[in-house]
Amino acid sequence: MANMKSSLLITAACLLALLSTIGAALPYPILPPLFAAGVSNGLNHFLGLPPKLLFGLALTINPLGLLIGSALLGPLSDRYGRRPVLLVTALGAALGHALTAWALVLESYPLFILARFATGLLEGNGSVARALLADRLQGDLRLRALSWLNGAFYMGWLAGPLLAGATLAWGVTTPFWVATVALTVTAALVAVALPREAPNGANTSWWQVARDGHALNLLRHAELRQFFVVQLAYTCGVTAFYEFYPLWLVEVPGYGARGIAWTTAAMCSVMIATTWFAGRPSQRDPLRRACLYAAGTATAVVVLAAGNAWVGLAAIVLFGIPQAFYMAIVPNWCAERFGHHGQGAVMGLLSTTFCLANILMALAGAVLTLIDTRLILLLGAALTASSAWRLHTWRGEMAANASLRVVQS
Repeated sequence: MANMKSSLLITAACLLALLSTIGAALPYPILPPLFAAGVSNGLNHFLGLPPKLLFGLALTINPLGLLIGSALLGPLSDRYGRRPVLLVTALGAALGHALTAWALVLESYPLFILARFATGLLEGNGSVARALLADRLQGDLRLRALSWLNGAFYMGWLAGPLLAGATLAWGVTTPFWVATVALTVTAALVAVALPREAPNGANTSWWQVARDGHALNLLRHAELRQFFVVQLAYTCGVTAFYEFYPLWLVEVPGYGARGIAWTTAAMCSVMIATTWFAGRPSQRDPLRRACLYAAGTATAVVVLAAGNAWVGLAAIVLFGIPQAFYMAIVPNWCAERFGHHGQGAVMGLLSTTFCLANILMALAGAVLTLIDTRLILLLGAALTASSAWRLHTWRGEMAANASLRVVQS
């Protein structure tokens, strides 16, 4: 019976991740042609600003919502329960995609920005899904489940662009209406699969929980601050890649939305396949493995920036291998080392770091792409390489401190 309950829990969390990220991934093959293909419209000529600058701002606003949502939703789920938070956010994100579709019909850049922000705010619930598995599973099963959850997220990034490419023939708004339906189905799934929960702790308002319990409060702890710096550097390279390889595909091989979608599909397929191996138990030190995979991620990004069309395409597809391994290792390590702070808050910090990196690199890219798109990719590669080095030195420091404590005892 326990095994059956665990299987249902993992299945529900993975399906939630899949259906949620399908909606989040839809705009990636749609936006670059709208803003960078040279065809004038109400979106890419707002206030007479350069289309690339508007593109960079459009990329920034959704991660800004994700940043706030990721910082708040995990701790809110620690207080009020995973089920109600997931229900509200799934339905709200469905409404956000409907507003995005309407903004595209009106060619209203302000409404588009507002809708993307609201959708990002509510799709910051990935930390809640991770916390759901982290606090109910243990040991090797938790490692495998978190790896499978990552695979579901990757599959969403695969299905989203494919869905966009397959449905654009019926209009640019069609993928967002499909996302609205998918997220509504997600809410129904959560309602059926997850049991009701009693609120945890004192009778405090959601505002008090958001103010006093948000994930960034964890930065008061020295070790978590150090981890935050390392993870931020890593994810800056990852988000520079995610945000600007579609623009590179428009500028270098001359791809449109369908070409971007199929390239993304190939990359995500590699990620999904890799997760089946990444979640296996290993006797090797997790930080040492994370260091090696961070270096591999940096290598893929720098090869994309420096290579020609075919070399760059290979780098995009193979990027999924080190990224999948890294993301299988680090959340499980965090759950074991920092879980006593609250799994919702810890997983929220991971998601918040990713969202902050999205914002920083989108802003940097909005400027650097005015010169050359490759510059933002090179900056991201340098930051991820620095995270690999920081992981290496931090691992050595922790080993030295552990040895010192043994001697003193």
